[in-house]
Parts: sequence; C-alpha cells; structure tokens
Amino acid sequence: MNDPMMADTRPRHPLSDEHKRRERLDRLLRRLPARGERAMIWLLQPGRAWLRGILGCLLILGGVLSFLPILGLWMLPLGIILLAEDVPALRRLSARMLEWIEQRHPNWLAPPRDGSCQPDRN
Repeated sequence: MNDPMMADTRPRHPLSDEHKRRERLDRLLRRLPARGERAMIWLLQPGRAWLRGILGCLLILGGVLSFLPILGLWMLPLGIILLAEDVPALRRLSARMLEWIEQRHPNWLAPPRDGSCQPDRN
C-alpha cells in the first residue's frame, strides 16, 4: 500500500494539528510583554479551567460589544483561545485563527527583534 494517492486521502493526525496550534500559540505568547506572557501562561495551566471559562466568556462578550468605548475586537480571539483549552469544539477555530495570523502577519509569531525574548522564562 505505498500508493501515493492513498497518502493524500488519509485524514491528518489530530495530535499533529494540536501540536501546531500549541506551537503557534506559544510563539504568539512570547511576543507579549513579560507580564502578559506570565499571566497567559498562568491562565493556561491545568486546574484553572473555571477561570479560563469566566475570562473567555467575558472577553468574547467584550469583543461582541466592541462598538462601545474601551472594549475592542481584539478581545474576541483572546476569549476563543482561552476557551479552546477546555472546549474541544473551539480548538479547531483557535487553530484556524492562529494559522491565519501566521499566514497574514508572520511577524506576530516571530521572535522580538530587540532580543528581549528569552526562551526559558518559566
């Protein structure tokens, strides 16, 4: 069964898609200021699902109400990313958003130019 046509029709392994999503998310988080990166890493740890759920829903609501002062559309994808950690149905949407960012704005996922990116800041 080394038919090259069969290789193209096989479904992609979901773990590889999840790995790509997580890698893109990690690269995006490294672009945040150190305080924001630490906060997001803290939020994404297991055991904080209830807090991610509350904040994710509030951020999505704020994104929907982006026409109001102070709130903005930037809140919508952040809320989806937070909820995607615990809601498998949103992981695909999150992966698509991160892939879109990587294609349209590759510099958003690149290491900062000022050299402030430290790989192991845990």
